[in-house]
Amino acid sequence: GLTFKTSYTWGKVLDINSANLVNGADNEAPTTLNRFNRRLDKGPASFSLLHQFSTNFSYQLPFGNGKAFGGGATGWVDKLIGGWQWNSIFVANSGFPITPQVGSNRSGTGDTGRLPDRPSLNPDFKGNPILGVEGFKKAGRYYDPNAFVLPVAGTFGNVGRGQFRGPGYLNVDTSFFKRIPLKERLNLQFRTEIFNVLNHANFDTPNLPVFLGTGISPTAGVITSTATNGNGRQIQFALRLEF
Repeated sequence: GLTFKTSYTWGKVLDINSANLVNGADNEAPTTLNRFNRRLDKGPASFSLLHQFSTNFSYQLPFGNGKAFGGGATGWVDKLIGGWQWNSIFVANSGFPITPQVGSNRSGTGDTGRLPDRPSLNPDFKGNPILGVEGFKKAGRYYDPNAFVLPVAGTFGNVGRGQFRGPGYLNVDTSFFKRIPLKERLNLQFRTEIFNVLNHANFDTPNLPVFLGTGISPTAGVITSTATNGNGRQIQFALRLEF
């Protein structure tokens, strides 16, 4: 038979800082901008996803004795074409929030270690600051650093925490199982499993510091890794004895 499940979730989680709670979160500074005015940091949580979609199915293919195709098959023919199962899962998520950073303690709060200072939006910039994955492939940057300016020394920038979104996530895995009856309570299962069928690169968070000193950082908006540790398409085979 055929079984499947599909789910979609729209959500938005707000807080004042969560990078210091989420292990390995690198999409925002691990501390608040101003400990005396935490409202400046109210925004989407570092783990907040606007859209999450997934669907999966398991299909026992209708081949072999007593099935829709090859229903009269017997012997080695039935063993060859019967007992197949196809499984697959598709996942697509929007990106996590990202918060560009100044890269220095421009505000003068003294927090020179975690550097939570954010830039200001450039009033002369036209267009979308986010170039996206396609923009990164063409221009080498996920966001345009020219969309930002340094705030006046001793002040905080006006870019909101989590105001922008990082790269999304898309993945398809599939597998084929072949069940071979050996005895009444003994079966052999041959498995072919394919991960990242589309060989799709899911990019990680871009470099967030926009400035180096008073100039634009050469690594601003540059993505240096993938969210799946560089895993391209992978195929594996296995034999499983069931008893």
